[in-house]
Amino acid sequence: MAYPEPLERLIEAFERFPGVGRRTAERLAFHALREPKARELGPALERAVRDTRLCRSCCNVTRVETCEICADAERDALTLCVVEHPRDVEAIERARVFAGRYHVLMGALNPSDGTESTHLFVERLVERVRREGTREVILATDPDAEGEATARLVLEALHSAGLAPRVTRMARGLPAGSAIEYLHKGVLEDALEGRVELLLSRNDQRRG
Repeated sequence: MAYPEPLERLIEAFERFPGVGRRTAERLAFHALREPKARELGPALERAVRDTRLCRSCCNVTRVETCEICADAERDALTLCVVEHPRDVEAIERARVFAGRYHVLMGALNPSDGTESTHLFVERLVERVRREGTREVILATDPDAEGEATARLVLEALHSAGLAPRVTRMARGLPAGSAIEYLHKGVLEDALEGRVELLLSRNDQRRG
């Protein structure tokens, strides 16, 4: 027997979330039906979509045109920490181990799940580095296969654009396969302090 059309639409909506399959979507939908507080989800989602935007400079989520970090004159404007998601900014800020500014790519390179280079804010990063005269770009993508591919994508994009800031990668002390947002303050601090310069090989330069 098919579910009623409104319930089926709710299940399909949950299925659109990353990592949520049909069975998980069904469990979420039925939980929403029996939990009175679930009625707050709709208005909260509508407000979040309506009242948030991407910072015109760093692409982080904000309520105003320029986020608080980009507007802070005391931050090091010539050092950019490039991360995959806004939650990574929150994690690093919570640890209080970085005093520069950020650039959020809004994802990682992963063609298998449909995330191509054109879906990431790499070109906006290149334009920003050129415009602001950035001295150092710290690649703080996750230490997994997708994060490594994303870091190389950024490095190649900067090189292809003829830009030559110092490009560094967070130290290899990061646990392989981990995510930035879950790392302890001490791990993040060591990784930032021990960052190493990232260079293109001659083969990569010829290919670019």
